[in-house]
Amino acid sequence: MLTRYAALGRKLAVTTLVLLALSAFSPLGNLLLYPLESRFPAWDPSRGAPDGIIVLGGSVDTDLSAAHRTPVVAYAADRLLAPAELARRYPNARIVFTGGSANLVSTDAKEADYSAPILENLGIPKERLILERDSRNTWENAVFTKQLVTPKPGERWLLVTSAFHMPRSMGIFRKAGFNVEPYPVDWRMGGRDELFTFTNAGKDGLEKTEVAVREWIGLLVYHLMGRTDELLPGPGKD
Repeated sequence: MLTRYAALGRKLAVTTLVLLALSAFSPLGNLLLYPLESRFPAWDPSRGAPDGIIVLGGSVDTDLSAAHRTPVVAYAADRLLAPAELARRYPNARIVFTGGSANLVSTDAKEADYSAPILENLGIPKERLILERDSRNTWENAVFTKQLVTPKPGERWLLVTSAFHMPRSMGIFRKAGFNVEPYPVDWRMGGRDELFTFTNAGKDGLEKTEVAVREWIGLLVYHLMGRTDELLPGPGKD
């Protein structure tokens, strides 16, 4: 703004403010989230009991947990609550939690180590838990979990993760050769009726937009890297 490009600077500033306002108060976040969250329907229990349940990490903040020496659930608590309920409903199913550290610089703080006590306190016996603690992203979740449990032909495995993250997760597990069934949780919007709902809570709008944009970027990058066969994986190929 203090250079000879001040006119361009003013245009960029105005553009930024407009985009910020749209993200905070318009239906933009809902419009971006809905195609992700509605891609896979809720799991149908009428198909029978699963052989195993895979829980993707992403709920526990490992840095805060390490700092306070206790598990800190910062996001998507449903990812931990759902498997506890499933474990009670299906006592013979194997329970796998997969999640290490997503930090660029590796640390000893592993999400699986902090999530296991939470799952145990929710009623899952320690001997039922299988922990995969080395993965740093969803691709490694799929590859390392497959190596750990060596699923047999005909076995049925559920994949528990946030609804907005399910398309990318399903595409990755398919590419890794691990046939799983989607069990979406942690919805951020109620449904189609909210598509064009304006919000007067700027923080809510910004959070939805941030989550959706990050996930769409992840879908694009993973597809370009060859880790998914489709840009937006959908049902019908399990």
